[in-house]
Amino acid sequence: MQTALRTSLPETELASRANFAPHARVVREDGPVQTNGLPLSIRGLRKSFGDNEVLRSIDLHIPAGQFVAIVGKSGCGKSTLLRLIAGLDKIDAGSISFGQDIQPEDIRVMFQEPRLLPWARVLANVEVGLGRDRASTDAHARAEKALIEVGLADKRDQWPSVLSGGQKQRVALGRALVSRPRVLAFDEPLGALDALTRISMQRLLERVWRDQGFTAILVTHDVAEAVALADRVLVIEEGRIAHDVTVNAARPRQRGSAELAGLEGSILSHLLSADDRT
Repeated sequence: MQTALRTSLPETELASRANFAPHARVVREDGPVQTNGLPLSIRGLRKSFGDNEVLRSIDLHIPAGQFVAIVGKSGCGKSTLLRLIAGLDKIDAGSISFGQDIQPEDIRVMFQEPRLLPWARVLANVEVGLGRDRASTDAHARAEKALIEVGLADKRDQWPSVLSGGQKQRVALGRALVSRPRVLAFDEPLGALDALTRISMQRLLERVWRDQGFTAILVTHDVAEAVALADRVLVIEEGRIAHDVTVNAARPRQRGSAELAGLEGSILSHLLSADDRT
């Protein structure tokens, strides 16, 4: 296994080329039918901003195709961890390995803000995700397919300004998906949406993850969202992984079920007890 230190990449570079390894079968019946995802191993990861040590010797392994959610109090380091994985910030110490040599385009990020180009129509915004492949003969077809996947085929010629918040996030998701990423990192992409739109988007994220088989890493403040979507929930506390919870609930999951409520309560108790200790 080769170990590679991640380097900083422009946040606006969202595209990838279709350069995939052979698909591997996933044993779990309720997970992706097949995975195109990359495994992820982190060893001794540290990150500081000035005198503030945000991440303190993180050790973590994520199997290919797993859906992982990261939760914790504001300032605990969860978004910093995601940005380091995505290559948006430089690490101070330690290593991040994806099991093989990768291209920067193998990893995509979806942010809380859609970051759409206001002067480009919806289809053109999705094509941005193709990067250097935007000039290819099948660019339009690939972008249209991505819009179908996120349920916005009928909005292809609209301007971003006329879309709702949920529709804008669907366009952003289509832009991230158009190049078939192998790791997709979500930095609280649903935080600004109303409750019903958020549930709809959660279901969409789960569906495209199962369809495409990428490794998913979700940062969220919403513990209910974490247990509804993830195979595994990591609780970050004071720059370390303080709790690692496996979510064995079958998919599709029933929001509000006793099983999910119990997991949510356990994680919240841990977070609240951390407050009591400070």
